[in-house]
This record gives sequence, structure tokens and C-alpha cells, in this order.
Amino acid sequence: MKTFAEFWPFYVGEHRKPITRSLHFAGSSLALVLVAAGIFTGRWGLLPAALVQGYAWAWVGHFGFEKNRPATFSYPLWSLRGDFRMYRLMLLGRMGPEVQRAASQYPARAS
Repeated sequence: MKTFAEFWPFYVGEHRKPITRSLHFAGSSLALVLVAAGIFTGRWGLLPAALVQGYAWAWVGHFGFEKNRPATFSYPLWSLRGDFRMYRLMLLGRMGPEVQRAASQYPARAS
């Protein structure tokens, strides 16, 4: 894949289960809170904890429920960008149509 526009449907297709998206959302929310807390309190040790929270929750979704390999392993920066886009769309209640579009481009793989 050469562009984020190409990557996005693939990324969404790797997050087709609502539990996986919810775990991503929880991990990203915790990570954002920890980053903010680290910045505002000067407790810089919270920054690595934010990284752990962001990835741990997402990886539980991928390995435990989605049964796939996180896109972060192959596309780390696009995956991070995709995570924030998915987070925003979930906040706005607009992720459903993205999942439907991606499902037509990237049918579910056999587990």
C-alpha cells in the first residue's frame, strides 16, 4: 500500500468486530488521559504507561477476538493515524458505514 487512502479500508477491515474497536477506544482513551496527566503533573513516567495502555488493549482485541495480527506491526505510522481516525469516527457515531465499506473491499478471512 502506498497511501493512507489505500490503507484505511484494510485497517478498518482488521477491526470488523465491535469488541475490537471498543478495546481500541478504551486503550486510546486511557492513553490520552495518561499523556495529559503526565504533561500537567510533570510525572513523565506516565508517558510510557500511556504507550502500554494504548497497545495492550488493542492487542487483546486483535489476538483475543479478531484473531489477526495488529496492523501496527507492518504499518506503524499509518496504524496510529488510523487509530485516531477510528477513535474520532467512533466518538461521532460514524464508524458503522466505514466498517460496511471495508467489509466489501476486504471480506473476512478464515480464522
